[in-house]
Amino acid sequence: MNLLRPALCLLLALSSLPAFALSDGGQEKLHALQQRWAEINYQTPAEAREKAFASLSEQADAAVKAEPKAAELLIWRGIILSTYAGAKGGLGALGLVKEAKASLEQALALDAKALEGSAYTSLGSLYYQVPGWPVGFGDNDKAAAMLKQALAINPKGIDPNYFQADFLYRNGRYDEASTALNKALEAAPRPGREVADAGRRSDIATLQQKIAAEQD
Repeated sequence: MNLLRPALCLLLALSSLPAFALSDGGQEKLHALQQRWAEINYQTPAEAREKAFASLSEQADAAVKAEPKAAELLIWRGIILSTYAGAKGGLGALGLVKEAKASLEQALALDAKALEGSAYTSLGSLYYQVPGWPVGFGDNDKAAAMLKQALAINPKGIDPNYFQADFLYRNGRYDEASTALNKALEAAPRPGREVADAGRRSDIATLQQKIAAEQD
């Protein structure tokens, strides 16, 4: 489960003022979390990712503790915990994804448009990748609603379009998934997020290959 792989940028301009102004120190911590996440997720050997994400999750916890009303930090704590869960795998990951969900829901309550609605993107991806009841909280209807909301806020974003495509692919809607991937590829580069952008484009290429294989 490479979630919410996740995602976002250095601090994008938002359409409205955030509910809580992130301090200069908080912005530095946010950027550091984003950069390190991309390095672990896309450049670190698979066998080393669990330990690396465990360490990064501690940094995210500390950042949120310092600024508990910063939706941006809560979003990234959720993203880090969810990808940590993917690296960990098994039933032991379930507690992590529940923590991720809670962090993302807190972010939504504070500022739903923070980081261009990325909490919706991340929650949507959790809902379709986590097992459903009685094991987990997975729910395709909730996933579809969250991803739709994410795209309403950020229709040209690489991440909301990628996760929409992945969701559609998993539900056998290959033509619609291809359309969403093409939109993702048209997304503008994110300053300071070069590693994440390159990794996401690799994800897109992999998903395009899967779709092509299904349509042969």
